[in-house]
Amino acid sequence: MSINAFFNTVVVGWLVIAAMTFTALLFVSAPYGRHIRSGWGPTIGNRAGWVVMEAPAALAFAAWFVLDERTGTTAEWVFFGLWVAHYLHRAFIYPLGLRGVNKRMPVAVAGMAFMFNAVNGCLNGCYLFALPDDGYRYANGWLGDPRFLAGLAFFVAGFTINRQADHVLRHLRAPGESGYKIPYGGLYRWVSCPNYLGEIVEWIGWAVATWSLPGLAFAAWTVANLAPRARVHHAWYREHFPDYPPERRALVPGLW
Repeated sequence: MSINAFFNTVVVGWLVIAAMTFTALLFVSAPYGRHIRSGWGPTIGNRAGWVVMEAPAALAFAAWFVLDERTGTTAEWVFFGLWVAHYLHRAFIYPLGLRGVNKRMPVAVAGMAFMFNAVNGCLNGCYLFALPDDGYRYANGWLGDPRFLAGLAFFVAGFTINRQADHVLRHLRAPGESGYKIPYGGLYRWVSCPNYLGEIVEWIGWAVATWSLPGLAFAAWTVANLAPRARVHHAWYREHFPDYPPERRALVPGLW
C-alpha cells in the first residue's frame, strides 16, 4: 500500500469516527460550559482548558509547514495564514476574553478535544505540506481556481460570523458577572448559536478551498461536534428563559 493510500484510509476511518461521535452527541451533551455536570472526574480552569484544547491544532499544523521540504508557494502560505488566523484567536486570544474566570471543565473533555485537534491539525498539515504529489496540487495557479475562490469566500464569511457572535457573547456580562443572558444582535436574530454556524461555514469553506479529504473530514467533525451542541443550547435557552424569541432556530435560520 502506498503512503497516499494509507493516508486516505486513515482519513476515511476518521470520518467514520466523526459519524459515530455525531450520533453519540445527539444523546449525551458534552459536559462543559452551561452543560457541565458532576461525574466526569477532575476539572481544569476554563481558560487553561481552552488553551489545552485548541493549541494542538495550531502547533501540529505549523510543525508540518515548518518541516515542508518543498519550496513554499504563495498558495501554501495562504493556507497556513488562514489556519493560523483561526487558531491563534481560538487558542490564545479567545480564552483571555472569557467571563466567569472561576468556571471549570472536566480534564477528560479537554483531553478528548486535545486529541481531536491534534489529529485534525496533523492530517491537514501532512496533506498540504508533506504528502507526496507528483502534480504539486497547490502550485500558485491554485489561487485562481474557482474551488479555491469559492472556499475562501465561505471561510471569510464563516470567520466573520463567528467573530461577531463571539463579540456579542463576550459583552453580555459586565466584569464580575457570571450568569447567562439572552444574546441579541447579528445572526442571533435568527439562530441561537451563530458562533457555531460561523465555524461550520468556515471549515466547509476550508474543505472546498483545499478540495481535500482531510478538509472534508475536518468539516464533518465540526458539524458532528457543533450541530448537536447547538441543539442542546437552543433547548437550554427555551427552558431557562420563558421570553426567549420564538422565531429563533438552533443553528440554521428558518430551518433547524
